Amino acid sequence: MRIPGQFFLRNLITHRTLLYQMVRRDFESRFVGSVAGWLWGIIHPLVLLVSWTFVFQVCLRVPLPPGEITQNYTMFLFCGYLPWLLFQETLIRSSNCLLDHSNLITKTVFPSEVIPISIFLSALLSHLMALGMVITACLLWLGRVSAMVVVLPVYMALIGLLAVGLGWITSSLQVYLRDTAQVVTVTLTLWFWLTPIFILEEQVPENLRFLVQYNPMSYLVRAYRERLLSYRFPDLEEFGILALYSFTAFMVGGLFFRHLKRGFADVL
Repeated sequence: MRIPGQFFLRNLITHRTLLYQMVRRDFESRFVGSVAGWLWGIIHPLVLLVSWTFVFQVCLRVPLPPGEITQNYTMFLFCGYLPWLLFQETLIRSSNCLLDHSNLITKTVFPSEVIPISIFLSALLSHLMALGMVITACLLWLGRVSAMVVVLPVYMALIGLLAVGLGWITSSLQVYLRDTAQVVTVTLTLWFWLTPIFILEEQVPENLRFLVQYNPMSYLVRAYRERLLSYRFPDLEEFGILALYSFTAFMVGGLFFRHLKRGFADVL
């Protein structure tokens, strides 16, 4: 019996051409017939960012404490939102992916486990465009870009392991329990507000701070901010905790998916 890591690598190697075609098709299909095309991948997060900045900084005038890595609220917010956006898009779209590809799963010998992987890689392309926009903004507004940005691909890989692992669980459950996608949407809404994107960890009541401390997205939000806005070297303890979360989710998700996969063709 192969462990999920071997299972993942085997499918990447064996089905790399299929995976490439799926990522290409998925990315292009989202913008087919659109005048702006792939620019919508930047416009959407940018509009959200402008809206939130207007509400929280212009209207409510939420200040950043003096000890923060930057006093630029817009950059602080956007850098923290980037990893969440990639994670959220992958997980939400993965929830329905097996139903969307049911014709392939039921009529052909199709490696359905690669679908959530292709969704993550497609979302990663939009993520890289948004990241390029943030780096450009750092140059224009802050006059510098931290050399620590070279470490970000490692964090992107950890987001992928976490999101794909959870995506395997939710997508396979959705085949049998059609309310799963709705539960995922509601859960992500709650999860978003328990992640220190708008709020600071110190603002969470001490008796509830464990909700932030045991939240893997908290580590990713902090890591993105520190890699983009400061020259701090990654904290090895935090990195180890994040890696543990990601690899655990990936392994559990892989085993869960392989167990439920046996009945997909019958149910779909």
